[in-house]
Amino acid sequence: MNNNNSKNKIAWWKFLLPFTVQLLIVLAVPSQSLYTYAFGKTVTIQTIPVDPYDLLRGYSQTLRYDVLSNWNDLKKLPGGENLEKRVTFYVTLQAPESLEQQPPLPWTPIAVSQVKPDNLAENQIAIAGNHLNYRSVVYGLETYYMPENKRNKINEEISNLQRQSNGKVPFVVDVKIDSRGKAIPLSLWIGNHKYQF
Repeated sequence: MNNNNSKNKIAWWKFLLPFTVQLLIVLAVPSQSLYTYAFGKTVTIQTIPVDPYDLLRGYSQTLRYDVLSNWNDLKKLPGGENLEKRVTFYVTLQAPESLEQQPPLPWTPIAVSQVKPDNLAENQIAIAGNHLNYRSVVYGLETYYMPENKRNKINEEISNLQRQSNGKVPFVVDVKIDSRGKAIPLSLWIGNHKYQF
C-alpha cells in the first residue's frame, strides 16, 4: 500500500514540474512589459509622416520614428561613429523644456552608444534598439494592434490632417521606457487627439 502511494506521488510531481516550468515561461513575457509599464518613464517620440493607407492595413499599424528609425541619422549623433550593425545599441533621449504641452513635445535623441549609458541626467533616458539590416532599426515600438473601430477613425483623421498640411503631418507616440532601455507603447497623438493602445 505504501508502495502505491509513493508511485502516485512521483507521477503527480512528474506532471507538476513541467507544467510549472511552462507556466513560468508563459508568464515571463508579459511580466517584462508589466515591469516596464509600472516602473518606466513616460517619453514622447516623434514619428515621421506616413501614407495612412499603408499605415493602417488590417488590424495593425506600422510606424517609423524621426532620427531613431534612420541608421544614417543615428550615425551622426555623438557616439554614432562607433555603431556596429546587428548589435544592440542605446540612444539617449532628452526631455523638452516643457512637458506640459498638449500634444506633448517629443524627446530629442542626443547621443548613441553600444553600451547602456550610466549616470544620465534626470531629464534623460536611454532606449535600446537593434539594427537588423541596412533598412531596419527597431525598438519594439514599430507595430501596434488596434480594434477595427479605432483603426478606421484614426485612418480618417490622418488623411484629413495630411490633406490640410500638404501631407506633412507627423504624429507623436507616448511610450514607457524602463531602466534597461526596454520600451512599450502607451498612446498615439494625431493632432490634439490622443488614442490609447
